Amino acid sequence: MAESVSITQKTPRESGLELYRIIAMLLIVAHHYVVNSGLLDVMYESPLEGKAVFMFLFGMWGKTGINCFVLITGYFMCTSRITIRKFLKLLLVVYFYRIVIYVALSMAGYNDVSLSGIVKLLLPVTSVKQNFTSCYLLFYLTIPFLNILVSHMTKKQHLLAAGLGLMIYTLLGSIPKIYIDMNYVSWFIVLFLIGSYLRLYPERWFASRKLWIYATAVSVFLAMTSVIALLVFGDWINANYGQKLRLAYFFVADSYKILAVAVAISSFMLFKNIGIQYSKFINTVAAATFGVFLIHTNSDAMRQWLWQDMLDNVGWYVGSIGSGSLWSIVLHSVIGVIVVYTICTLIECLRIHFTERKMLDIVESAVCVVWKKMRLVSKK
Repeated sequence: MAESVSITQKTPRESGLELYRIIAMLLIVAHHYVVNSGLLDVMYESPLEGKAVFMFLFGMWGKTGINCFVLITGYFMCTSRITIRKFLKLLLVVYFYRIVIYVALSMAGYNDVSLSGIVKLLLPVTSVKQNFTSCYLLFYLTIPFLNILVSHMTKKQHLLAAGLGLMIYTLLGSIPKIYIDMNYVSWFIVLFLIGSYLRLYPERWFASRKLWIYATAVSVFLAMTSVIALLVFGDWINANYGQKLRLAYFFVADSYKILAVAVAISSFMLFKNIGIQYSKFINTVAAATFGVFLIHTNSDAMRQWLWQDMLDNVGWYVGSIGSGSLWSIVLHSVIGVIVVYTICTLIECLRIHFTERKMLDIVESAVCVVWKKMRLVSKK
C-alpha cells in the first residue's frame, strides 16, 4: 500500500498490480464498512438471514487485502534502495492526516482534547501488534536489512525461510485451539520473504495465467464457503446448546490465516500476469491508496463519524433508515464504499499535488541541518 508512496520509478510501471492495489483497497474499505460500524453485533443476531449472509461475505476480505499490499511491497522493494527521503515521505503523509483529521474532528466535537491525546497523536508508533500504520512504519525500516538477507541467501534457503514463516503463522495459526499471538511487523517480514522470492526466482509456472485464474477462483470459493459453513455451524450450536459463537471469519479474520493467505498469493500472481499496459489513470488512483487507508481508518472518532453517524450503517441494516431489505442493504453498502473510496482518493490526490513536495523539501532540509550539527558536535 505505502510502497507506491515511497518509490520513484524511472519508467512507468505496468498497471496490472496497480489495479490490484485499487481492488484490494476497495475490499478493505468494505471490510471496515462492516466491522467498524457495529454491524457485526446486529448481523450475528440472525446470521442466516439473506442480508446478514451478504454482509458477512461483503466484509470478509479486509485482512486478505492487507496481505495483498504487503506482497506488492515485498515484490518491488526487494530490489530497491531505502533512503531517508523515502521514509520521510511515508512518515509525512501519516502525520499529515493524523493532525488534520484530529483537528477537524475535535472542532466537530468528536474528540475530547487532552494532553494524553495530543501526546498519542504525535507518537509515530502507538501499537506494535495489529495497528497497520504503526507496524508498517517499523516494518519499512527493516527492509534494508531484509534486502541484505535475501540477496545473500540461496534460492533454497530463501524458500525454506518463507516456508518456515508460513508454517509458524499460517499452518499452526489455522488449527483450532492453537493460539498465535501475532504482530504485523513479524508477519509482514514473512510476506516480504514471499513477495521477494516471487520476484527474484521467477519459475516458468509463475507466469501461467490459466493456473492463477483457477487458483484464485478456488481459493475465493473456499474462503466464501468457509464463512457460510461456519455461520451454519454457529447457528446450529446456538440453537442446540445456547452458545453464541462468532466463528464466521475464523479462516480469514487474521492476515496469517490459511485462506486469507491463499487468496492473497493466488490473486497477486493473477494480476501480476494479467498484462495490463501502463494506464496513467489507474496508476494515479493506485498511488493514492495509502492515503485512502489513512483517512478512513484514522481513529475511533473517524470511524464513529463515518460509519455510525454519517452513513449510519446499522440504521440502514435494521430498517430505521430505508427499508432494511436485502437490496436496500446491497445498494447502501456498495455505493457507500465506492463514495468513501472516491472522496478519500480525491483528497489524497490533492494533498500529493499541492503539499507533498513542499513539505518533504522543508522537512528534509531540517533533517539535514540537524544531522550536520550532530556530526560537528560528535567531532568535537
